Amino acid sequence: MAETKSNNGLKVIAGLLLLLLVGLVFYTVSLYKDKQDNTAKLTNEKDAVVQDLTSLRSEYDKAILESNATNEELVTARDNIAKYIDSVKTMKLDISALGKYRRQVTVLTRDRDRLIRKVDSLTRSNAMIAMERDSTYVELEKQTVFNDSLVVQNTQLADVVERGSALNISKLAVDAVKERNSGKLVSTSRAGATDKFKVCFTLTNNSIAQAGDKEFYIEVLDPQGNVLGESYSRTAESGASVTYSKATAFYYENAALDVCDYINKPSGDFQKGNYMVNVYDNKLKLLGTSKFTLK
Repeated sequence: MAETKSNNGLKVIAGLLLLLLVGLVFYTVSLYKDKQDNTAKLTNEKDAVVQDLTSLRSEYDKAILESNATNEELVTARDNIAKYIDSVKTMKLDISALGKYRRQVTVLTRDRDRLIRKVDSLTRSNAMIAMERDSTYVELEKQTVFNDSLVVQNTQLADVVERGSALNISKLAVDAVKERNSGKLVSTSRAGATDKFKVCFTLTNNSIAQAGDKEFYIEVLDPQGNVLGESYSRTAESGASVTYSKATAFYYENAALDVCDYINKPSGDFQKGNYMVNVYDNKLKLLGTSKFTLK
C-alpha cells in the first residue's frame, strides 16, 4: 500500500515536471518568435530610414547639379546626410536609436525645403544679374571695339611720328690720319703711319625731332672683324645689342649738323687690310656704313 502511494506521488511529480518543461519550451519558442518579429520590424524600420535619407541625398545632388554655382550649404547638408546613412547602416538594431534617426529625417526634410527655396531665390536673382551683366557686357564690348580702334589709330600715329622724328645721317666718311709734331692731322693710306681714324657724318635737318643732347655709337671693325677701341656694349629696349668703339655726343637743334670724332689706334699699329665703320643711333638703329683700306 505504501509502495503504491509512493509510485503515485512520483507520477504526480513527473507529470508536474513534464507540464513545466512543456511550458518552458512554449515560453522559449514564444520569446524567440517575438525576438525574430522585433528584429524583422527593426530591420524594416532601419531600411526605411536609410531609404528616406538616400532619397534626401538624391534630391540634394539634383539641386546641386541644377544650381549655376556650387552652393556650400547644399553640399554641406548632402555630406551630413551621407554620414547619417553610414551611421544608420552600421548601428546596432535599437528602437530608441531608430526613433532618434527617424526624428532627424523629419528635421533634415524641413532643412531641405528651406535650402531649396533659398537656392531657387538665389537662382532667380542670379539670372536677373546675368541678364544685366550680359547687357552691360554688350555695351562694354562696343566701347572696347571703339577704344581699340582709337588705340590702333594712336599707335599708327605714334609710329609715324617716331619714324618722322628719327635722326638720319648723310655724308658718312672715314679718314685715316697721321698726327704731325705740330699737332696737324694729315690723311694717309698706310697702316704703319696711321695714328687714328677720323669719322665724320652730317645729321640731316628734322623739324619734328626733339632738340637736345644726343648720342650716337661708332663701331669700327678691323680686317679680322674685331671691334677696335674699348669695345663697350649696349642693349636697346627692343632687345637689339651692339658692341661699339666709341660713343659720340652732340647737341641737336633740328638743323643740319656736321659731327666728327676720332678712334685712336690700338696698343700696336693698325693692321693692313679692309676696315668697316658703322654708326648707330641711341636705339641702335644702323644709320650708315663706310669701308676703307689701309695698305
